[in-house]
Amino acid sequence: MALAHSLGFPRIGRDRELKKALEGYWQGQLNEAQLREVGQQLRAEHWRVQAEQGLDLLPVGDFHWYDQVLTHSLMFNVIPERFAGQPAGLDTLFSMARGVSQRCCGGTQAQEMTKWFDTNYHYLVPEFAVDQQFSLNWTQLFDEVAEAQALGHQVKPVLIGPLTYLWLGKSKGAAFDRLELLERLLPVYGEILHKLAEQGVQWVQLDEPILALDLPASWKAAFERAYHLLQSSPCQKLVATYFGALDDNLGLATSLPVNGLHVDLVRAPEQLPALLDRLPSYKVLSLGVVNGRNIWRCDLDRALEHLAQAHERFADNLWVAPSCSLLHSPVDLTREDRLDDELLSWLAFAVQKCAEVALLAKAVNQPADVQVQAQLRTSRSALARRAGSPRIHKPAVAARLAAITASDSQRASPYATRAQAQRAALALPLLPTTTIGSFPQTADIRQARQQFKAGVLDAQGYQQAMQAEIAHAVRVQEELGLDVLVHGEAERNDMVEYFAELIDGYAFTRFGWVQSYGSRCVKPPLIVGDLHRPAPMTVEWISYAQSLTSKPMKGMLTGPVTMLVWSFPREDVSREVQAQQLALALRDEVVDLEQAGIGIVQIDEAAFREGLPLRQAQWGRYLHWATEAFRLTASGVKDSTQIHTHMCYSEFNDVIESIAAMDADVITIETSRSQMELLEAFRGFAYPNEIGPGVYDIHSPRVPTVAEMQALLERAAELIPLQRLWVNPDCGLKTRAWPETLEALRNMQAATEALRLKWATAA
Repeated sequence: MALAHSLGFPRIGRDRELKKALEGYWQGQLNEAQLREVGQQLRAEHWRVQAEQGLDLLPVGDFHWYDQVLTHSLMFNVIPERFAGQPAGLDTLFSMARGVSQRCCGGTQAQEMTKWFDTNYHYLVPEFAVDQQFSLNWTQLFDEVAEAQALGHQVKPVLIGPLTYLWLGKSKGAAFDRLELLERLLPVYGEILHKLAEQGVQWVQLDEPILALDLPASWKAAFERAYHLLQSSPCQKLVATYFGALDDNLGLATSLPVNGLHVDLVRAPEQLPALLDRLPSYKVLSLGVVNGRNIWRCDLDRALEHLAQAHERFADNLWVAPSCSLLHSPVDLTREDRLDDELLSWLAFAVQKCAEVALLAKAVNQPADVQVQAQLRTSRSALARRAGSPRIHKPAVAARLAAITASDSQRASPYATRAQAQRAALALPLLPTTTIGSFPQTADIRQARQQFKAGVLDAQGYQQAMQAEIAHAVRVQEELGLDVLVHGEAERNDMVEYFAELIDGYAFTRFGWVQSYGSRCVKPPLIVGDLHRPAPMTVEWISYAQSLTSKPMKGMLTGPVTMLVWSFPREDVSREVQAQQLALALRDEVVDLEQAGIGIVQIDEAAFREGLPLRQAQWGRYLHWATEAFRLTASGVKDSTQIHTHMCYSEFNDVIESIAAMDADVITIETSRSQMELLEAFRGFAYPNEIGPGVYDIHSPRVPTVAEMQALLERAAELIPLQRLWVNPDCGLKTRAWPETLEALRNMQAATEALRLKWATAA
């Protein structure tokens, strides 16, 4: 019988219970026992739901208090020295994730955070020393296995595999090859497997998503060595890959001495024939045929075609699963009470995806079952209605796309000419200071927004409330002495959702939350049909802010690639087409801002690097259309209008030439957690335009000192000419509180002024 299982389930809860409990604990409103009780309740609920949907084998070890990689670091005792000196527990974990306040231990920076492969999920980067030792240090996994077993569930513990864990980390201190640590790490995996076997566990899932990457030969050889050493450890082992095809790693993956292999057939269905040919039939083949990263109903007929081919060869050794962990999916579609019936019939969230997996397994095992056939007909009908719906295709949008010419994505003059016009127009000092756009979203702002949506506050009252917040933000920035101001984005619920609400072709959920990191959750909008802008979106708010000050006001937009990547996209047209549609909508907004007298427009492309395919052979096409989409957005304005963009938590070395090709006048980037390490990408590449490397980490409540920021700026000045260097935080300040925001920005401005004086004197 084909078996139904899942690689992981969302941990935040249907109503974001984990987020609320974490923030309550950090604020002192919950104690540790109360926080742990919330976690236990969530785990029990999630196991119950998955079992009720028909899954045969439930994941355990997919619940994490902040991030799965961080949990493994604590479990393996990979705790940086600056966090040592206290018993390893939840507070240690949260310190590693969020940093330590200056009011405790003098202040310690959090670990670096970056994107989990090509998703919008962030993980905490392990820090390895050359003398790194590993030991089993954290019993959370074993405790949760016991919990699930006590509730009567058949469980499959989930671990990040040893090679992927080492790959995700960074060497700190003296340079060395992280692979040198493998022989020290593997005994801990062996110990974990033995303990799980003692608990009666039969199967363990070892996630090795780096098998979907271009791996150096040494890492490929290390896979063979590692899994041969783990072969004698108890428990049957399922190696799970996802987010792409195995390609040149297929032979390696199929020959590993493990009991089963999971592959992602959503991202790479073309790899199935080779898998059927290469994987021995005595092993388990787990096929990820339900998309774990999008919200559309599965094409069950297409999935069954793949499963039928595999079932002929693997029979009872065939498992059915989502493509990857359902961490990247909202929890439960039945919560949505404001979507029309037609749209609801097109969607599936995590709970519904579990039901799809179970149905597919049942369809393989009992193809003639009356209920199975009825459900397949229902799914088939929903897909047909979606394909023919008039809300999907708009002829006017298609006609405008067809009319795009090469000149539409070119500024009138090269950067050197534009820079002269912008300096004359803006008259900014050396090291201009600014922020990335948002200021704290206070309880008053959220309350006004909720009252407006509920009809308690009318449009005029809401406008007045938001204008008061904008005026406050402008006044604060002027008092701080910042050079380029922003309006603070009080009226925006989210940097993507705000614009999506004003662009035709999007739809929105009430409860479609997914975790981005820690307690940070986002609610991606749904791209349902062709996209266009019916009316201006930001001009009124930003023009009001500009009327309050004589300093330059920066217009703030979210770029086309980020709008796409941070939405749930369509699957019936290419990402390139959707990006072009968004670029044209945003281009109209950029032009309108310029005509309203706004001389600086920031087009955020925080997800530019995130959208890059995992395989280098696929980069060229993506980088071409992503770069062109940005340029199409930005190129309708005069030379004197300065275009900014912002990117965060990205490794730039591989795409630096494409970033330069975007031709933004100023790029601001996250660099503080890495201590300006990301600027090394600019050492070997003469980036031609202006750069604002972030000088403090806004994802931590810790406020850095003036001296720290000054040191970061001095390091940046070694790589970037002073005339092209800007000063700014890493990212927007939406999630921070006003007291820490003001303190940090005062320190940032003080560091800047000290360096202006120092460098002016030296000159």
